[in-house]
Amino acid sequence: MAFGRRKNDDQRDETTETPAPAPADPELDDEGGPFDIEDFDNPDDAALARLDLGSVLVPMPAAGQVQVEMNEVGVPSAVWVVTTNGRFTIAAYAAPKSPGLWREVAGELADSLRNDNAKVSIEDGPWGREVVGTGAGVVRFVGVDGYRWMIRCVVNGAPESMDRLTVEAREAVADTVVRRGDTPLPVRTPLPVQLPEPMAEQLRQAAAQQAQMAAAQQALIQQQQAQGQQPTERRSASGSAMQQLRSSSSTGG
Repeated sequence: MAFGRRKNDDQRDETTETPAPAPADPELDDEGGPFDIEDFDNPDDAALARLDLGSVLVPMPAAGQVQVEMNEVGVPSAVWVVTTNGRFTIAAYAAPKSPGLWREVAGELADSLRNDNAKVSIEDGPWGREVVGTGAGVVRFVGVDGYRWMIRCVVNGAPESMDRLTVEAREAVADTVVRRGDTPLPVRTPLPVQLPEPMAEQLRQAAAQQAQMAAAQQALIQQQQAQGQQPTERRSASGSAMQQLRSSSSTGG
């Protein structure tokens, strides 16, 4: 993992410092991440070797890909890192200055999984409790409390590859940088996701292509109806291009 140079501890405001728990996973670096953008002398250093999503800057594992999910109005709702072992997504939320929000959220997630008839377990991770739900697949929630922000990582994969995927996700969380901003926000408000312009342009092109194909399909149906034929549906070759977009993992900031 690539770490940028951080400010010395004696340059930090001791009244706002929230010490990070020591990593329990031997695979993790001992630098004490995830980080705040304010940890860097030069904020531009935070974008090196990380995917800049606005509110979070996420390192990419080797051979990783990016999968973007869009909501109904065309705004990114989740950005997944996809590896051969599964996928995970890292997002940041507004939080109080003092830690403790993740403990509340973890309890709510566990209850929600139980309501969905999933088998639930609580496990100790590098930053405290992690919630694991097992059903048709396995989902793991990793959370970290920061200063005015909280990270939630969702890890989703098959049982046989979950251990390897969890290591990848924890390593990514440990090297993630949060760009919280100064705007006051209600607690638990998701911090906005902003795609890098090359990736956003790919999505726009995919959306335009999908719209053209939909228009062509509708015109064909209307033509068949006018001729008294039974309309035949054609599935777009691009599939759900607006919902899922894979691109090279070399995008870094």
